[in-house]
Formats: sequence, C-alpha cells, structure tokens
Amino acid sequence: MGLGLSAIRLDSTLNLVIVVVLALLAIIAVPFFWERWRRKLFGRSATILLAVVLIVVSTGMGGNMIGGFFPTVGALFGTGVYSGQGVDAVGGQNGADLDKLGAGGAMRAKEGKGSVVYMTVTGKRTGLTRDVSVYFPPQYYGSAYQGFKYPVIEWIPNYPSGPEVVTGPYGLPAQLDAAIAKNVLPPSVVIIPDPTGKPKIGHDTQCVDEVGGSANDTYLTADIRDWAIEKLGANPQRKAWTMAGWSSGGYCAMNLVTRHPQWYGQAASVSGYTEASVDAETENLFKGRQDIIDANKVTLNLQKHPSPVDILAIAGDKEGFESSSLDQLQAAVRAPATLSSWRIPDAGHNMNTFKTQIPDVLAWIGARTLPPSPPQDKKIVTNGGVKPWPLPNTGAKGALVDVVE
Repeated sequence: MGLGLSAIRLDSTLNLVIVVVLALLAIIAVPFFWERWRRKLFGRSATILLAVVLIVVSTGMGGNMIGGFFPTVGALFGTGVYSGQGVDAVGGQNGADLDKLGAGGAMRAKEGKGSVVYMTVTGKRTGLTRDVSVYFPPQYYGSAYQGFKYPVIEWIPNYPSGPEVVTGPYGLPAQLDAAIAKNVLPPSVVIIPDPTGKPKIGHDTQCVDEVGGSANDTYLTADIRDWAIEKLGANPQRKAWTMAGWSSGGYCAMNLVTRHPQWYGQAASVSGYTEASVDAETENLFKGRQDIIDANKVTLNLQKHPSPVDILAIAGDKEGFESSSLDQLQAAVRAPATLSSWRIPDAGHNMNTFKTQIPDVLAWIGARTLPPSPPQDKKIVTNGGVKPWPLPNTGAKGALVDVVE
C-alpha cells in the first residue's frame, strides 16, 4: 500500500488540473440532477458530497503545490516509503549498507553529480528512529579523497514535510551539485532528517525537546551529529557544521544553533521566526514551563547567551510575521554572534519564493564553513587536476588541488 500511495503525485500540475475539472463537473451536476433526483435522497446527497470533496481536494492540492509540503499521497499519510522520491539509493538502518553504494556513487560523480541516499537512523541517546536522507558530494566517492572529513549542512524540512520534500520539490541536490562545481560551496555532506516523526498531521514538534514527550532537539543535534561523525566521516569541528531551513525549518535552524554553539557554527533561515509557534497543529510542547519556553526563543538565546555563531535570516517583504522577526533578531544579536539579514521582494510565504534563495544561501554557507580536511598522513598540493575547491586555512577559491600520500 505504501508503495502505491507513494506513486500518486500531489505536486503534479496535470493531476491538479484533472481534479479541478472533476470538481467543476461535480458542481454542475448538482443543479442538473437536483429535480431529477428529488425523490432520491441518496442521489442528491451523494452528488453534493462528491462536489464538496472534490472542491476540498483541489483546494488542498493547490495549497500543497504552493507550500511544497507533500510530494505524494504516501508522504501525506506518513507511510515512510520515501526511498523512490528524489533519492539514488537506500542505505539501510543507520547506514549499514553505505559501503555497498560506492560504485553507483562513483558513476554519478563522473557526471559531476552527488548521490542522495535514504536510510533510517536511530538515535543512541533518544532511541528515536526517523527517516534521514543524505547528500554525498561527488568528491565523497573519489579514491583521492578517502578518509577526508567533510563539512556538514543539516537541512531541516518545513512542517509538515519530511526529507522527501528537500530532495524532491526543493530540488536541493541539483543546487548543491551546481554550487560545488562553481566553487561557491566546498564539497559538503548534507543531512536531511525528519524533524517530526509520525504522525505528521497535528504533530508539529518545532524541533524542541517536548516536556514529557519526544526529545526532538536532542535527536536532531546530539544524535544526528554523533552518528554522522562516526558513520559518514563528518568533520567534528563546530565551524564545519551548519543548520539551514525554510519556514519552521528556519526557526529550528536558528534555535538549535544558538542553543548548541559548541557543536554548530552557522545557521541559515529563510522565512523563519524567533520562537516556537503555537497553533492548531502544534502539540502542547512545553506543558506551561516558562523556563523551557524561554530557552527556545532565539532572541533570548542571542541576548543572554551570546556565542560565536553566524546567522543568516531572510524574509520576504510581503511576509509580515517573518519580516518582523528580522527586526527582533537585529535588536537581540550580541557579539560575538553575527547576523546577516536580507529582505527580498517576494510573492509571500511559499515554495517558489524560497527556491529562488537557495543559491544565495549556499554561497553564504560556503563563505563560512570549513572545507574538507585530509587525514594526517595526506597533504594537499596545488599542482593537480581534480575538482577545485577552497584550500584549508587560506580561503582561496578556484585553485586546482590534488592529494598525495
């Protein structure tokens, strides 16, 4: 059932047009059959119900395409069958099968393409098991780069989406390939965890450790970070770690980085906000604990616990709430933290506005994160001919580099 539902696209323009046409036909059918079925209560009721359902479905599909929440019906119902949605391979539980994927990764690398691998990861501290997709840059599968420690971008999906929205509607893997090829971003491992778990609808965790509930913060920070360092060859240095996201993912990125500056150096937020939202989709996360509420406010973290983190916050000039968050951040930031804030002409809080900002976000991260670092028994020389990328400790871009034993 999961595979079947995952084959039904909710982000297809053709499917939306079909549903809209059916809705219009159902609306026309109501008055057409009304008199004919005046003695058939079931027929009248069924016609009205069908029209209402199709109107709701078409409206929901339109909103979903604008917001980019669920690419398929399977994603909507949380079946967990994401392996065919924008990914190249399946890595197994905790990445147990990653060693078997080298040949496929090397083939894609020859075309200048990274590899996206889907897996499930169980946190050692929290015991939570969630879906995680990982982008490995082309260099990851090159023999010359074995043993390198890579910088990491942890990309938090917007609620109520999972990893599939980033590899699918966001189109992030292609953007990463382009940024790395242009030397805008050093080869980076990009980890896309599910911040919500199941069920998704009505379970907006805001990436926080819930009082008496799921330890979402701990999973997304300590668990994912420890696993990536151990399994993926991630660089443990804090400046090698960036969190990024759009909408609720933007809040998550800023909140978690300012809460854990010992582990993260940068946060990038597009259309994010400064404190956990409280609405119909958000559970009772804090159980009235004002101290925990305050501990998850980005502005208070910046004011009371300033740390050497770099923050990028972007909002559209038509996003009143998100734009006002920029003013709050500007008033709250204290050295040694830094804030880059941009207001952009936009069409509102939607996927298309966000996607236009991805290249600039990657460039901002690339100017601040660390490049891949070689093992101690290797050194980098500048007379080779492999993929160029910024040299460690120099900031120089565009140099041809090679690795020698």
